[in-house]
Amino acid sequence: MTDNAQILEKLTEIASKLDEQNLLQKTVLNFNEACKYLDVSPSHLYKLTSTKQVPHFCPQGKKLYFKRMELDNWLQRNRQATPDDPESDASDLVIRGRK
Repeated sequence: MTDNAQILEKLTEIASKLDEQNLLQKTVLNFNEACKYLDVSPSHLYKLTSTKQVPHFCPQGKKLYFKRMELDNWLQRNRQATPDDPESDASDLVIRGRK
């Protein structure tokens, strides 16, 4: 690989990292940013929005926007507890106590 190719590759990598950091600083994401943030395809995100499975805004009836914090909360729903999880232990005690 030539020096120019290596420099170009490194610059591309740096630009990608900067884009990722900028995305994490934004509070409201557009559709393409939300796809990248969630790591889903545009068609999948359209399906999620059309079935109202993911929180979103459509202020003028065309473009879709998302609050990053709401996407974070949406991603963290349905958490699966591990056997070592203290919350799991507490709920097991409550369930056993009811029997």
